[in-house]
Amino acid sequence: MKGSMMKVVKVEVGEPPQVKEIQNELAALQAEVGGLIECVYLEDGCLAIINEEGKINGMEPNRRIENDIICGPFFLCGDTPDGEFTSLNEEQIQKYTQQFSDVPTFTGEELELEPRMTFIGFDY
Repeated sequence: MKGSMMKVVKVEVGEPPQVKEIQNELAALQAEVGGLIECVYLEDGCLAIINEEGKINGMEPNRRIENDIICGPFFLCGDTPDGEFTSLNEEQIQKYTQQFSDVPTFTGEELELEPRMTFIGFDY
């Protein structure tokens, strides 16, 4: 991670997405999501940076990403081939601002709200 600023799309619970600049360092990234960070890789090479323990800590459901519901605030940023976080370009900002503009309502009964783990075994 670099110590520079990067432009992201921030998605708070119950609010429309906002474009903001944040410091590209671990403490600042963790502050944005309210705890430990986890990267969710998206099909276009971008990342959703979420709270790794959002469901376990009882954070409110926020948005659906693929087959899961993200709990707590998260933000979207770019990714370099070297694995560094980077700013979104204008096209990506428009895409994610539009994609997450609808604020969904959750009943609390959704199966995706249950914490889950996947274990992968290897035969040697």
